[in-house]
Amino acid sequence: MQFAIEVIGWAAAALMLSAYVLLTMGRLNAHSHLYHWLNILSGAGFVLNSGWNGAYPSASINVVWVAIGLYGVLGRTQSNSRP
Repeated sequence: MQFAIEVIGWAAAALMLSAYVLLTMGRLNAHSHLYHWLNILSGAGFVLNSGWNGAYPSASINVVWVAIGLYGVLGRTQSNSRP
């Protein structure tokens, strides 16, 4: 189980770095769903990894990170659909 948690943590780091690199290179837009989903998935991976390892401040900030990403995907979509 520990190995799986470590893999999830490293995958989360790769996703987060990928999102940032793609944004910086102009390959992704900060408003794109893909950018937000990369951040949501990476944040969720860090929540799992940090929580398992007892790093609760990191787990907590990543819960907020996921919430911001979900707002980016769901909240803006709802506010954009209003007349």
